[in-house]
Amino acid sequence: MPMTGNKSMCLNSISQVLLTLLILHCLQCHSRPHSYDSKPLSEISKEIFKYSDIAQRIINLAVHGKAQNRSYERLAEFTDTIGNRVSGSKNLDLAIKYMYNALTQDRLENVHLEQVKIPHWVRGEESAVMLLPRNHTLAILGLGSSVGTPPGGIEAEVMVVESFEELQKRASEAKGKIVVYNQPFVSYGETVAYRASGASEAAKAGAVASLIRSVTPFSINSPHTGWQWYQPGVPQIPTACITVEDAQMMARMVRRGQRIVVRLTMGAQTLPDVDSYNTVAEITGSKHPEQVVLLSGHLDSWDVGQGAMDDGGGVAISWEALSLIRDLGLRPKRTLRTVLWSAEEPGGVGAAQYFQQHKANISNFDLVMESDLGTFSPLGLQFTGSDKARGIMKELMKLLAPINVTSLEEHGEGTDINMWMKAGVPGASLHTADQRYFWFHHSDGDTMSVQNPEEMNLCSAVWAVVAYVVADLEEMLPR
Repeated sequence: MPMTGNKSMCLNSISQVLLTLLILHCLQCHSRPHSYDSKPLSEISKEIFKYSDIAQRIINLAVHGKAQNRSYERLAEFTDTIGNRVSGSKNLDLAIKYMYNALTQDRLENVHLEQVKIPHWVRGEESAVMLLPRNHTLAILGLGSSVGTPPGGIEAEVMVVESFEELQKRASEAKGKIVVYNQPFVSYGETVAYRASGASEAAKAGAVASLIRSVTPFSINSPHTGWQWYQPGVPQIPTACITVEDAQMMARMVRRGQRIVVRLTMGAQTLPDVDSYNTVAEITGSKHPEQVVLLSGHLDSWDVGQGAMDDGGGVAISWEALSLIRDLGLRPKRTLRTVLWSAEEPGGVGAAQYFQQHKANISNFDLVMESDLGTFSPLGLQFTGSDKARGIMKELMKLLAPINVTSLEEHGEGTDINMWMKAGVPGASLHTADQRYFWFHHSDGDTMSVQNPEEMNLCSAVWAVVAYVVADLEEMLPR
């Protein structure tokens, strides 16, 4: 029998399905950002240049307008109220509650806490006294995760070394002694190895304790603490930092052939991990709310000083950047998300858990930013990303010419964003005139007296301009 009518109906149905699929495909193509990979940098530069007026408005508000000195005043009130806030402490709990309430009162969006587990190390009472060749009290700070001494302390002869190599050559002399490292400061990245691994290296040679010359280029008899790590299978011995002056003095004494004896007493202990939170606030994106530009600093500090510089400044400008953008009534296409990390000092613990919690959405993270090397006078950004992304960021930095902050350097830094950058997400860290940073780092000297309101205004402007423009560009940064 003839099937002409049915065939015609089938063809019509197929045509309608194909037409529907074609329309859906076109809609998806239209809604999906075109790739910057194929667009010439000259065109992207023109797009970025259109943000000059907005950038200037942000700068004016932060540096000259109603928001002038706001980040400084916020930080001062926070640190004066809470003080230092070491991982696992009640002070860190208070700091998280303080910031949650402050961000909420500031009318930022989606303010919430994300739970993490963090280390809880307690310093306890500690002291060190030189008994020979003369009586002298050493200024010390126990290093994070150190074990304590027996209740009566440890009294032992001192062996001074300048390097790990010298310790290895003289290992037979170390048994039963307190090893004192008098390593010179080369750079933080190189010299911090003595703080991180000094105890285990000394223990391998049979030492009963280790004292590390503080990792700093400048000292006024100030010990500088920090986290240290015991190596698996190596005896765990007490370890603390001492001042540059005392380390150099003991080195001079042994060169004269004098015998040094020290009594070290430390009540340090590691308690079970505790619950804590990363603190989050946002400005939701208008077009691609699922895509994120992340700004950050870490809320924990050491248990000395006020933690104003490390990393109260980074916290303050990451909050202030959102406030500036909100105050101007701006809403970028993508979400701006400020995260205040918990437990950075023990090794980026809160940030590592955040990464695990959010890495399934890694394709939606456009740029991750961290400020954790001080909020002194800004010089530019350090950036990790593809060559094309770097070219775009160089063009973007030109928007900051009015405040002379146009430098884009290699290698974004930050314990809390490293895992994102290693996974291919573009990353940026604030670079400032930080020559004095390690003068105060992890010491009683890290107080609000280090901070300068005018410098913080500039840092806030940089942070806000970069975050806003990247979040509002037509396309995400290429990887």
